[in-house]
This record gives sequence, C-alpha cells and structure tokens, in this order.
Amino acid sequence: MAFAGRLGWSALSLGVFVALWWIAALVVDSRLLPDPPTVVRALVVAAETGELIFNLLVTLARVAASFAIAMLVGSALGILLGLSRTADRLLSPWVVLFLNLPALVIIILAYVWFGLNESAAILAVAINKIPNVAVTLREGAVALSRDLAEMARIYRFGRWKTLRHVILPQLAPFFAAAARSGLALVWKIVLVVELLGRPNGVGFELQSSFQLFDVATILAYALAFGMIVQAIELGLIQPWERAANRWRR
Repeated sequence: MAFAGRLGWSALSLGVFVALWWIAALVVDSRLLPDPPTVVRALVVAAETGELIFNLLVTLARVAASFAIAMLVGSALGILLGLSRTADRLLSPWVVLFLNLPALVIIILAYVWFGLNESAAILAVAINKIPNVAVTLREGAVALSRDLAEMARIYRFGRWKTLRHVILPQLAPFFAAAARSGLALVWKIVLVVELLGRPNGVGFELQSSFQLFDVATILAYALAFGMIVQAIELGLIQPWERAANRWRR
C-alpha cells in the first residue's frame, strides 16, 4: 500500500512536469522544443530500429561495472578512514584531491594513458565516484555508536557478528546515500565518457543527434534514461533502504 502511494505521487509529479513541458512547447512553437507526442514518436522509432535498446543496454553495463567498483573500493576506503585516525591523516589529502579534480581531466587522462577502450572508460568513471563514496562512508564510520561496540565486546560477538549486527546496520543510511548520489553521478559521467571516446551507448547517440540538431531524439533518449532511473530508485534503492533501516525506531 505504501509503495502504491509513493508510485501515485511520483506519477502525479511527472504528470505535472509533462503538462508544463507541453504548454512550453506550444508557446515556443519551435522544432528546438518538440512537444511530448513528437518525442514519443522519436522514442518509438528508435525502439523499432533496435538502436534504443542496444545503446541503453551498453550504457547500463558500463554504469553497473563502474558503480560496483566505486561502491566496493569507496566503501572500504571510507570505513578505513573513519575507523583509523592514522589512515585518515595519510589518505584524506588524496581523497580531497580526487574529489575536486574535474571529471573531464580524469576521463581524458584515462583515454590517453590506457587507450580508447572499455577498461579505460569504466576506470575513469569509477575513479570519479570513489572519493564521493569514501567521504560519505567515512562520516558514517565516525558516527558509529561506541556503546554498541562495547556491548558487542562484552557479549563476545566476534568480528563477523559485530560487523553484521552492529556496524553494517548503522552504516545502512550512509550506504543508501552513497548509492543514490553515486548512481546519479555515474549516469552523467558515463555519458561524457561515451561522448568523448566510445562508438556506442547513449552518450554517443546524443552526440550524433546534437550534430544533426535532432532535439526530439535527444529528448527521447533522455526520457528513456529517466524512466530507467525512476525504476531503479523505486524498485531497488528505496525498498533496500527501508529493509536496512527496519531496526530503527
């Protein structure tokens, strides 16, 4: 019931957005701002040719690989920084440096050093995201309850039981925040990576459409992308976040 309510509010919000977009397109009356039916037709044409599905799947594969690497490495690094003052002092300057280094610089350097290949593309995206995950999880590790840690020691939980029942539940909101912001960032950087150096994917198609001033196709891919993001948010991230926080009052 709660899921249906959230889905209803999301549908209402998106409906208002589409209505405002349609009104703006009617007012402007230009091919540079096509109305929703025109964009839907472009979406159907791209889907019928198979290009839409193929490019979406290619981009999703790159997103999944980059996201997994960034979450694994960034989470481990962040927890280490939060639990070890020495590691925090030594590695924090590195984290700050990569956190503020422009994504475009990392992408270009990855392509120059490793070539225009999939490994360079995924590595560039992951490096851009790892510092964000590390900073978020570091704050979570710093905020861990000392009382619960002492309780675990008194009752002799052991390392695995302490990690599973004491540490990870407290870090769940930080994992969720890192995943949500990370997914949004990875989507955007993957498109830039594809635009600069890959022969396929949504970013490549957006570049091709830009060269032809085909705004309808650009918005069609953006619409398809938006629907996938909403599905992941509502179907995966939010249910996992609720399940992970069931222990909280």
